[in-house]
Amino acid sequence: MRNLLLTIKYDGSGYHGWQVQKNAVSVQEVFQNAVEKVFLKRLDVKGCSRTDAGVHANMYCLTLKTDMKISCDGVIFALNTHLPDDIAVIGCREVSEDFHPRYSCKSKEYIYKIYNGKIRDPFYSKYAFHYRYKIDEEYLNRECKAFIGTYDYRGFCSAKSDVEDTVRSVKNFEVWRDGDMVYFRVEADGFLYNMVRIMAGTLLFVSEGKIGPGELADIIRSKNRKAAGRTAPPQGLYLNKINY
Repeated sequence: MRNLLLTIKYDGSGYHGWQVQKNAVSVQEVFQNAVEKVFLKRLDVKGCSRTDAGVHANMYCLTLKTDMKISCDGVIFALNTHLPDDIAVIGCREVSEDFHPRYSCKSKEYIYKIYNGKIRDPFYSKYAFHYRYKIDEEYLNRECKAFIGTYDYRGFCSAKSDVEDTVRSVKNFEVWRDGDMVYFRVEADGFLYNMVRIMAGTLLFVSEGKIGPGELADIIRSKNRKAAGRTAPPQGLYLNKINY
């Protein structure tokens, strides 16, 4: 039995996240439909992470097991033939049978994009959060370093989450600007439900002065969701990299 690790990227604006939903179209469902056409059976597809509705992926990893002798290049070509334009397979390789795309992961990296122009751009409406108020990216780049370290992040987790262990290790966080686009990039050993979006919303509170200089560390230690900022909208969020 071959265990294939596939790397895909997708525009999540037309989907209700990765995981199969009863009453909404998901990336996983559409991908499994393509897999069934290529492998002639509905194979179990295991993903590296859940993503929310409207969230995108520059790199998403998944595995499937098959006895078919089709080459990795053949898998890529065949699946892309059956996938819609907003999902593409960009890599395929064989891994050990016990490899799991989620549990074998050492860290994940997300990027959050903010279009910081005064007037909204319709071409960014599904791919970045329009925020028209001035952002001092150098100031936020200094303040965001408070996230780096191992902390209990229950204050940066949606109330809908049922995860018991809310401790996560953030390895890096940085903020920078390119023209009117401001980027937040964070890498951690794992993320809680809505964690990156709450981090982004909290940094915007810092930008607005609702959270003062140096106060972010106290908010993290408080483990109080009400002390953190709002949950930023999903369209600016990208799963950017999976490290194994």
